[in-house]
Amino acid sequence: MRKTILYDTHLALGAKMAPFAGFYMPIQYTSIQEEHMAVRDAVGLFDISHMGEFFIRGRYAEDLLQYLTTNDVSRLKPGQAQYSCMTNELGGIVDDLIIYRLGEGEFMLVVNAANIEKDALWINQNNRFAIEFFNRSQEYGLLAVQGPRALEVLQPLTNVPLQEISFYHFVVDAFAGVDQVIISATGYTGAGGFELYLKNENIQEVWKKIFQSGKLYSIKACGLAARDTLRLEMGYCLYSQDITHETTPLEAGLGWITKFSKDFIAKEILLKQKAQGLSRKLVAFMLEERGVPRQGYPLSDLQGDPIGYITSGTVSPVLKRGIGLGYVPTAFSKEGTALQVSIRDKCIPAQVIKLPFVKKGV
Repeated sequence: MRKTILYDTHLALGAKMAPFAGFYMPIQYTSIQEEHMAVRDAVGLFDISHMGEFFIRGRYAEDLLQYLTTNDVSRLKPGQAQYSCMTNELGGIVDDLIIYRLGEGEFMLVVNAANIEKDALWINQNNRFAIEFFNRSQEYGLLAVQGPRALEVLQPLTNVPLQEISFYHFVVDAFAGVDQVIISATGYTGAGGFELYLKNENIQEVWKKIFQSGKLYSIKACGLAARDTLRLEMGYCLYSQDITHETTPLEAGLGWITKFSKDFIAKEILLKQKAQGLSRKLVAFMLEERGVPRQGYPLSDLQGDPIGYITSGTVSPVLKRGIGLGYVPTAFSKEGTALQVSIRDKCIPAQVIKLPFVKKGV
């Protein structure tokens, strides 16, 4: 098990640590409810330095990424980022990731921590353009400052006009006395905010400065448990749960990042799936009675016959209702469809709803 640079800092703050994706990570410091609402109402600081950072450089770097990923990388200009995914030969998802265009022929890929080695191998196996590939995951740390007060907390620490960084854009500049920090606005909470990519040797000092600047706004350290409830309220997918190597982007509702106007791995398989129609879809549901839906719980029709399973579930700290994502046959995927969730041998009524569960900024 590895540790991020801030491991001792988390312990000093009273964090509950647990293994996650090969790292000891802070799961929570106080309570999930408190940390979740701090992000929704004010500002929270996450250490997500377990994430992977790859750098790809070369004349045909764009061509390689066009082939490896489903979204259209050619649309990216320097300073822009893009959500995408890599597919395997059968159309399943190798990983979902964010692509940052640093310049002409130069990109950074941010991948999930549990998939770093797998993704690196996959990219190198398919590097038919002999593009330079660098896995710098052990060199870089990543801090996420999320919430409606994030800009006010961070602005005193940089001369960059943060309000001018649009959603899925970024700049590379000085931050908190550290040069060459990648400051982006992608987010995984729906509450607004920024991500900071910087070398590990600077992480501790920058963490301290953010906390000092955030005291006025009641900034809180937040763990992965709150990050999970925040992303689920938005309906954002989590790899290994909502999307896997056995689910396709179309089944997962990621058709919007699947561009058939260019060639990519398993394009023909996905085109065929689209033409024939999907047999199952990932849906969002909300319980109509009290209950806590959990990953793996069965989803059934009104006659009690199993039709699917929950991939992610929780009680929304904002809505105070059980919410979740799960795969069901396409016939049961329409908004308003009545379902049942099996919780401790009891069938709880639920309804398919349109995402997000909670509006952005709430």
